[in-house]
Amino acid sequence: MNKPKRRDALKTIAAGALSAASAPLLSSFTNKEALKETYNGDNYRLKGNINHSVCQWTYNFLPLEELCLTVKKIGFSAIDLIAPKDWPTLQKHGIFCSMCYIAGKVSLTEGWNNKNFHASLIKDYNETIPLLPKAGYKNLICFSGNRNGMDDETGLKNCVEGLKQIMSLAEQNNVIIQMELLNSKVNHKDYMCDRTPWGVELVKRIGSPNFRLLYDIYHMQIDEGDVIRTIKDNKDYIGHYHTGGVPGRHIIDETQELYYPAIMKAILETGFKDYVAQEFVPDQKDNDEKIAALKKAVKICDI
Repeated sequence: MNKPKRRDALKTIAAGALSAASAPLLSSFTNKEALKETYNGDNYRLKGNINHSVCQWTYNFLPLEELCLTVKKIGFSAIDLIAPKDWPTLQKHGIFCSMCYIAGKVSLTEGWNNKNFHASLIKDYNETIPLLPKAGYKNLICFSGNRNGMDDETGLKNCVEGLKQIMSLAEQNNVIIQMELLNSKVNHKDYMCDRTPWGVELVKRIGSPNFRLLYDIYHMQIDEGDVIRTIKDNKDYIGHYHTGGVPGRHIIDETQELYYPAIMKAILETGFKDYVAQEFVPDQKDNDEKIAALKKAVKICDI
């Protein structure tokens, strides 16, 4: 069965409807009863050192209202990657939008590295940025777009030229524009912002405290590895984190190659105060097991 992809979810968001995620077969490593016990059977309380969140698209088999109730039951109160049309649902349940989408078209492939898209992007971001402080939010995602034969230097120059046209408004509204690092090896072929050094150079050229990188741990393990050293060396340029197990983007437990407690410890040691959002695709069979997997992942990261 096809695994859900964020690109497909974005198309659904642009159409104004929820997408349905398909569920791969239960992993042989998963203990069904243990997962259910993790969700229903303990009184674990989060330690408060890490601000936890979850990306909505990976749990969109639940209506947003139900996801809000689920995260509150687990013990945290933030959801990533929500467009303005759905902010009222979060606010109804006292849930924070830890990373926002723009109100208009969201595309990973048609981004700031291509001048042909600057006019529409500037319009959408200028319309959305003032909405964030009114809702009490501050993080707004952006994407480089695909190379399509473009060299990295040209892409940098184009991104700088376009993004600088929205940064003044972002600064006035205390909004942090965050470009996501995505792998171009497995999931997002040809994506330009696929290495930390390229992203860091972009942050330096933008030269604003309101522009940062969204460091996706899953994606960067695939494209460059050396995650902990990279996080520590580039702490001043990173404003947000996403998780995911490698390989397969499944739950971040011992079946995957990354050891997330050590990664979270490194993040905490940098003085990071923003959000770490779970962005793994649950591969359990039923919804209860998938929800249990989310609580398990949050506990793994709760150092």
